[in-house]
Amino acid sequence: MGQLGQFAPFLLMFVVIYFFMIRPQQKRAKNEKEFESNLKVGDKIITKSGFHGKVVELAETTVVIETMSGKLKLERSAISLELSATLNKKA
Repeated sequence: MGQLGQFAPFLLMFVVIYFFMIRPQQKRAKNEKEFESNLKVGDKIITKSGFHGKVVELAETTVVIETMSGKLKLERSAISLELSATLNKKA
């Protein structure tokens, strides 16, 4: 009991950190990857830097969006899941 009692606070701390920090981050990363792979031409999106646009071309790791100023080529990872979801809920 002495050895186990010594490590119990560290084990409890790891479990708390896992469920409140690591697991939610993994779920968020999984959702973002799923969102990136499910993009299709015509989707309205917002990038993490704030550009609003509409998807006009898709490649394996990049996407071309059309904005009011013209076309931009971006990495798929530059598209914000949360902002794009908010935009599509309003429309």
